[in-house]
Amino acid sequence: MRPPRLDAVPEAGQSSRVTDAQPARIAKALADGRRFAILEMVAATDGEVARKRLVATFPISQATISHHLKELVTAGLIEVRQEAQQKFLRYRPETMAAYLATIGRRLPGRTRARRRR
Repeated sequence: MRPPRLDAVPEAGQSSRVTDAQPARIAKALADGRRFAILEMVAATDGEVARKRLVATFPISQATISHHLKELVTAGLIEVRQEAQQKFLRYRPETMAAYLATIGRRLPGRTRARRRR
């Protein structure tokens, strides 16, 4: 099951409001340093990256990689495509853009960092 997109057009009878759960799910996914590193690697790849490449790159077990990927998929930050026994991952920048826009709306304030004088 694909997680709901933050910027998705609602179906008949559904609200166009972003649910409270989606930004929290993304924040949780981004809060783990290893998971964030995995997301960075997937996002830096032009197109897709094979899951086995992640397993070879990170010094953690395949099961731990799978757990992190599940959290990223649940948050809607990556998509997984399976071809035979191999899984390929693709970053979903539209989800990140919608998340950042939602955070900007929900936490109003200055968009630029204050400069020290």
